[in-house]
Amino acid sequence: MTAPIPRDLPDLPPIPGHAALLPTVVPATAVVTPVRRRPAAAFRLLTAVLALTGVAIELAVGGSPTTVLSHFTIQSGILLALVMLASARCAWSAHHPLPGALTGAALFYVAAAGLVHHVLLANASSPFAVTDGAGAGWQTAATHVLHTAVPVAAALDWLLLTAPGHLHLRQAPAWLLYPLAYLAFSLARGELLLPGSQDRYLYPFLDVDQHGYKGVLGNALLIGLALYALAALLVALDHIRPNPLRRPR
Repeated sequence: MTAPIPRDLPDLPPIPGHAALLPTVVPATAVVTPVRRRPAAAFRLLTAVLALTGVAIELAVGGSPTTVLSHFTIQSGILLALVMLASARCAWSAHHPLPGALTGAALFYVAAAGLVHHVLLANASSPFAVTDGAGAGWQTAATHVLHTAVPVAAALDWLLLTAPGHLHLRQAPAWLLYPLAYLAFSLARGELLLPGSQDRYLYPFLDVDQHGYKGVLGNALLIGLALYALAALLVALDHIRPNPLRRPR
């Protein structure tokens, strides 16, 4: 006669020498097959080529290479080109996309450069309007490429070829570190150059000879607040725009 099986079995001791398996989370890439996005890769490659073309034209006809490379527009265009090339490679080879903080920063910088140009420098009613008599031919083409075509292409890539919800307001202060560093660079560069040197200050609102340090810092503060508002606007739009990558059911 066998003994009845107890209803509740006591916990058995672990087997010596065998580690207990911990619960794991299966990554989405193990379930969903990565897809190559060749149209997105091609568009990003063309955007990078467009930005590098504008930079190359400026280097060819814009005077001293060190002066050209000191412009915020040129630096932001080079950064966008590098980000677009890396992002195109990810889309072509079905790798994970670049972090939203990086792609958002590249978009933010070229958008800021374009807005500053159109609102402050190319606007005849602005107190900082620049009347460039030599702005003809290739240099005019480069100006339109870097300040209009490149920001529009970067915005189209963001709106039509990237998933929403990857930008966050906590990223905005980090994005402003580069403009702040550029302000310090511009002021230090102006101090190192001799008074009266051509292009001592590359932007009229940062011209210490004309506005003094108090006026320049006031201009920088106002532009910084406007840039923070631009960053907040990008974040807000990123969270309300539709997902262009979602497949219809």
